[in-house]
Amino acid sequence: MQAAILAAGLGTRLRPLTHVTPKVLAPVCHRPLLGVVLAQVRRAGATRLAVNTHHLAAQVEQFLAVHHPPGMEMLVRPEPEILGTGGGLRSLGEALGGEAAFLAVNADILTDLDLADLYRRHRQEALTTLVLHDCAPYNNVWVDQEGWVQAIGTAPPPGCLPALAYTGVQVVSPRMLAWIPGPGPADLVAAWRAALAQGERLAAVVVSGHFWQDLGTPAAYLAAHTRLLSGAAPRLADFFPPLTDPLVGEGTVVAPGVIFDRGVCLGRQVRVGQRARLKNTVVWDQAVIAPGVSLENCIVGGGAQVTASAQGMVLV
Repeated sequence: MQAAILAAGLGTRLRPLTHVTPKVLAPVCHRPLLGVVLAQVRRAGATRLAVNTHHLAAQVEQFLAVHHPPGMEMLVRPEPEILGTGGGLRSLGEALGGEAAFLAVNADILTDLDLADLYRRHRQEALTTLVLHDCAPYNNVWVDQEGWVQAIGTAPPPGCLPALAYTGVQVVSPRMLAWIPGPGPADLVAAWRAALAQGERLAAVVVSGHFWQDLGTPAAYLAAHTRLLSGAAPRLADFFPPLTDPLVGEGTVVAPGVIFDRGVCLGRQVRVGQRARLKNTVVWDQAVIAPGVSLENCIVGGGAQVTASAQGMVLV
C-alpha cells in the first residue's frame, strides 16, 4: 500500500503555539501528533509514504528523518508556496506515482479508524472514496442509498441520506489528480465538485462507533487530552505511553499542595509550584507554573513562565 500524509498546514487557529511549533508536531499526551499518524499508517501496511511540508518545514523534516519507520520508503515534498488541500494532495500523488490507489490522511486529526480496512473498501471505479461520519456542525456531504457522493456543500438532489462530515481520511485513485488544477495552489473541495459536475463518481464509506478528534483549535486540542485521559479511546492506547490523569512527564517536579482536577497533562521537566491548581490544562515541556497559580482550560507553551492565574488562555 502507498500512503500520503498532508502535514503542510499553517496551524493559524492554534497560534501563538504554532509560531514556534508546527501543528503536526504539537504534543498529544507526550507524543507528537505526526508520530501517531506515522505509526498508524505503518500499522495499516503502508510500505511507501509521501509527506508534504511547509510551515516550519525544517522541524517537520528533521522529525521525519529521526522517526522514519523501518522498512518504509519515505518521500518528503516541501512546498515553498503552500499548495492548499488540493495542490498538496496533487503533489503527494505525483510523488507516489503508479496506477494503484493510495491512502491519504490529514495530519491534524486523531482517530482510531482501521485504516487498512478503509483502504480495502475503496471502490475501484471511484475517483476517490471519502470516509464520512456524522459530526455536526461539519456535516456537508450528501450520499445516496448506494454509497455514492451526490453533493458537497451545496443543495443535494432528492433521495439523499442525511448530511455527513469528511473525516480527513480518503482513498485516492491516481485519476483524481487530473481534476486538481496545477501547478500552484488548489482547493480539494472545488476539485471534488468539478468532478461530480462532469459525471465522475466519488464513493463514500460511512463509519460510526469510532474515536475522532480534530486538533485545529485550542478547545479541540484540550478536548483531545480530556477524552484520551478519561479512557475514551482504548484502541489508541498502543500509540501513547500509559495514560493516567494527571499525566506527568519525565523529570517534572510537582511541589507539595498542588491540586489537580481532571484533564491535566504535564510535559517533561515542568515545574509546578506549591498550592497551584490545574484543571483541563496541558503544559508543554520545561514550562514553570508559579506557586499559587490557578489554571483552567489553558495550554501552556514550552518553556513558558506562568506567574498569574488564567482561564481559557494559551500562555507562551
